[in-house]
Amino acid sequence: MTAPVSAPALRIFAGTTEGRLLCEWASGAGIPARAYAATEYGGELLGELPGIEVHAGRLDEADMKRELSGARIVVDATHPFATLASGNIRAASLAVGARCLRLARPAEALPKGVVSVASIACAARFLSENPGRALLTTGSKELAPYTRVADFAERFFVRVLPLPGAITKCIDAGFSPSHVIGMQGPFTRELNEAMLRQVGAQWLVTKDSGTVGGTAEKLAAARDVGARCIVVARPAEGGGALSLREVEDALLREFAR
Repeated sequence: MTAPVSAPALRIFAGTTEGRLLCEWASGAGIPARAYAATEYGGELLGELPGIEVHAGRLDEADMKRELSGARIVVDATHPFATLASGNIRAASLAVGARCLRLARPAEALPKGVVSVASIACAARFLSENPGRALLTTGSKELAPYTRVADFAERFFVRVLPLPGAITKCIDAGFSPSHVIGMQGPFTRELNEAMLRQVGAQWLVTKDSGTVGGTAEKLAAARDVGARCIVVARPAEGGGALSLREVEDALLREFAR
């Protein structure tokens, strides 16, 4: 797997709303780019944009170095919780001599009454000490901590992407099909509220994914139905993280010469 000789000098890892918006902006600005999505589904969400090539599929470290050959600027617009991917992108960019920009989703203050925890394991531990049904919206990749909670198969309902792999992970982890909801967001406040009422949830567990990640709608829906929220805090970004506008400005300086 090697990037074409004519691959654009700009590469965008676009697994988020911000990444998609950046691709749309680059297309409109006449800046060619090659965008990466981890899945075929993610590639479809990027759509067809003039001047934007799309690669769908996961890359290991070796593939990433080969793929980024010839890049001048690499933008890491992956999810705030995709820390492993971000580390690999930085390392591969350094290896090929490309400048790496981190496009970070802005953090927002959480309202009072929210239970903030450091990890999914901490969320599961909290639920093990506090009774009640829960709607889990933290994805299909880290289900193991929840399965260590007594009566998890009865208490917990999992909402994941409607992809065969995600559904299979839930079933393999021990969740019955009646406790697995496969749906693609974004979800409105009203739809979140309906789901919480449907499953009789006293708790909603989510990641702090910010406004574009639907966190506000989840928190509001939980409040409306009298449920409480457990929010997994996002990893610290560290220095150098940029907003969408700042990344756009940097790209204009680099390519509009």
